[in-house]
Amino acid sequence: MPARIRQIALLTVCVLLFFSTSVAYGEITPKDAQKYLGKTETVCGQVASANHAVRVKGQPTFLNLDEPYPNQVFTVVIWGSDRPKFPDPPEKIYRGKTICITGTIASYHGKPEMVVKDPKQIVVK
Repeated sequence: MPARIRQIALLTVCVLLFFSTSVAYGEITPKDAQKYLGKTETVCGQVASANHAVRVKGQPTFLNLDEPYPNQVFTVVIWGSDRPKFPDPPEKIYRGKTICITGTIASYHGKPEMVVKDPKQIVVK
């Protein structure tokens, strides 16, 4: 095989490996989530604050990533109707941990968030 063809083949393999790795490890930071509104992504960050709002309609649980409420960078919302799917209260399971959440990124009052309906959407790192 001539040297030029070997170089092109090697370059092609490197490019393919780079893009396949990027797809397989497509994690984004909470700070970058705003760029991906409406898309299904995996967002990874540390749970800086967690709260089950029992007096709020729908009794949501909020997991705020990277910064605590009210300065949160990204919020995970688990509605009260989905809490029974979790083995323990989500605010206790994930508080202080680094997690990755997969789902569709939305915006609420200008801040990115993701609604989690199933514990399988959340992975502890």
